[in-house]
Amino acid sequence: MAKKGNRIQVILECTEHKDSGRPGTSRYVTTKNRKNTPDRMELKKFNPVLRKYTVHKEIK
Repeated sequence: MAKKGNRIQVILECTEHKDSGRPGTSRYVTTKNRKNTPDRMELKKFNPVLRKYTVHKEIK
């Protein structure tokens, strides 16, 4: 049985990685409260391929 509530799992993907032309992707999995944050999340996270902190946006 699935959990009930407003907290859901989301995937964050790097925005700069696609433009760089380097292989692979930088993705992070986190949770958010659907009630407090109805729109898509945007966080600065570390991209190990580019070796710097970049903006990661929620996908799907």
